[in-house]
Amino acid sequence: MVFIAGQYPEDPSGKLVGKGDMAKQAAQAFANLDLALRAAGAKPEDVTRLGIYVAKYKHEYLAMIDPGRRAVFGNHHPTDVLVGVETLAYPEYLIEVEAIAVIPDDAAP
Repeated sequence: MVFIAGQYPEDPSGKLVGKGDMAKQAAQAFANLDLALRAAGAKPEDVTRLGIYVAKYKHEYLAMIDPGRRAVFGNHHPTDVLVGVETLAYPEYLIEVEAIAVIPDDAAP
């Protein structure tokens, strides 16, 4: 099993991507999740649970989050939870994603 802790919308240097833009922040957070999964030897299709935390959640954010999610997961739909929170670790961050993946025995290094 692989547990990927919260991935923020940061570029490799740690700089926020898309200040004030949910779609850009979601795309970056999911891209970071993909990188973290692959670094651990997992693939998006190995994810069994996804956690999405959204600051000051509004229903219209769903349409902004989905393209970033689909870019990583395609047609794979792990169980998920979307939790609206007042704020994240940094006030300008709008989204954080985490995942649990199960790597098949035949794929383990």
